[in-house]
Amino acid sequence: MPAIYKITYPNGKIYVGQDRTDTLTYFGSVNSELVAADFNLDEQSDFTIRKQILWYRKETSRKEITQKEQELILILGANNPSVGYNRWPRYLHSSVCRKNEDDIGI
Repeated sequence: MPAIYKITYPNGKIYVGQDRTDTLTYFGSVNSELVAADFNLDEQSDFTIRKQILWYRKETSRKEITQKEQELILILGANNPSVGYNRWPRYLHSSVCRKNEDDIGI
């Protein structure tokens, strides 16, 4: 079932992605160098992340799931380097302000 998920890292930063594989262990294509740069070797030796499903649909088009992914990235501010690891869509200071997660029913 196609889904949009949010990964939360130990430092509180997030990554929002889409899973069209319907695989429990799929954790996306976050830039591993960006993540690793935020953690020293000791922190990397015991590392726990959380995966939450934010949205899913039994059947959806690639276009619809990509639009929903982009919408949630912007709402959660995951493309803001101080908040998350998404680098698309490009972060602009005047873009959508980060909203409270309750605003989208998460």
